[in-house]
Amino acid sequence: QVQLVESGGALVQAGGSLRLSCAASGSIFSINTMGWYRQAPGKQRELVAVINSGGRTHYADSVKGRFTISRDNAKNTVYLQMNSLKPEDTAVYRCHCSTTYYPDGYWGQGTQVTVSS
Repeated sequence: QVQLVESGGALVQAGGSLRLSCAASGSIFSINTMGWYRQAPGKQRELVAVINSGGRTHYADSVKGRFTISRDNAKNTVYLQMNSLKPEDTAVYRCHCSTTYYPDGYWGQGTQVTVSS
């Protein structure tokens, strides 16, 4: 099993920045892709950004050029640097990872990001 713990969510004004962190523990040797998803009230969960074990990234169109996902394998941590935040970025952000032995992966508990206008 893998445990994921997110941190870094906060209330920020539009145009501001935040950095989310997600620390993995447990069977970390089996982790492949790590990523961030978000869900706003009344909306479906959506992918924000993912990064695979080789460092290849993919972003939702809505965050391209504003958000950057990165991964520190030595610290078993994935980060999401969010710049130029907009009110529509307000959501609960959850970390996810897939593993060799459990492709459905694991989820963190989530961290709230609120962007005020």
